[in-house]
Amino acid sequence: MVRRIIEIDQEKCNGCGACAAACHEGAIGMADGKAVLLRDDYCDGLGDCLPACPTGAITFVEREAAAYDAAAAAAAQGRPSQPSETGAMGSGGAGERAQFSAQRETEHGGLCDDEAAVLAKRAEALKGSAPVTRTGCPGSMSQALRHDDAAPATSVSAEAPVSSLTQWPVQIKLLPVEAPYYSGARLLIAADCTAFSRADFHQRFMRGRITMIGCPKLDEGDYAEKLTEILRRNDVREVTIVRMEVPCCGGLQRAAETALRQSGRFIPWQVVTLGRDGNILD
Repeated sequence: MVRRIIEIDQEKCNGCGACAAACHEGAIGMADGKAVLLRDDYCDGLGDCLPACPTGAITFVEREAAAYDAAAAAAAQGRPSQPSETGAMGSGGAGERAQFSAQRETEHGGLCDDEAAVLAKRAEALKGSAPVTRTGCPGSMSQALRHDDAAPATSVSAEAPVSSLTQWPVQIKLLPVEAPYYSGARLLIAADCTAFSRADFHQRFMRGRITMIGCPKLDEGDYAEKLTEILRRNDVREVTIVRMEVPCCGGLQRAAETALRQSGRFIPWQVVTLGRDGNILD
C-alpha cells in the first residue's frame, strides 16, 4: 500500500539519537552512528520524531510501505498492545490513528498536555488526507522570555532570585540558526556544568545575554558549524565563553573560537574559566 511514512537523510543525520527517543513506536534505531527506520510496519506515520531532529534529517514521503502494525511495534518493545490500539490502528485511517495516539499518551502520562494538543490538531489535519501543518515540538519551540523585575513581590518571590534567562531553548543542539532575539545580542556560550558551580551565574553571566549551553564530552558532533552559522547570519554584538577548568571543556572553547574565525565578522569575545569551586580563574 502507498502511505505516509518517514524518510531519514543519512547525510544530514548527526547520530544524536533524539528521533529514536521521541518515537513511541520504536520504529527508529541507531546503526553505525546514524538513525535508521527499522521496519516500515513499526512507523505509524504521525511524525513525533520530526520536531525532535535538530538537523532536519527526517521528512515525510508517500511511498509503497507495509501497513502500520501496532501489535508488532508493541511486541518489539516488550509492551502489551492495547485492544483499542489494534482496532484504532487497523482500517480507521491516519486521522483516527493520530486521535488514538493523543488519547493513549495523555491517559498514560506519555505526553504533556501541550504535546497531546499538537497530536489532536495533527489528527484533524490528517482527516480526509488534508496536508499536515507542523507546529513543532512544544519543548523545543523557539521563543523569547520576559521577566518583569517590577512585578509586586510576594512572600515567596521576595526571597527567590529572578531568572535571567531571556530565550528558549538553551541547548546549542536545539537552538535555531536564526531568531529575532539574536539581533544585537550578546551571546553567552557556556559549558553546562558552569551554572552549577557558581551560585550567581544568572546575575554574573546570563543577565542581558542570549544563553547557549552544551557539553562536548556528552554531545556527539562538533558545535563549530552551527555556531558559525549563528554568528554569520545574525547581528551578534559580542560573545562570552564560560567553561570549567577541566580539559573536556576545551572542546566547547575551540568550537566557539573556530566559529568566530569562520564567521567572517569581527565580534569582540572573551573566555572565562571557572574552577570546580566556581571561582573565576582567568
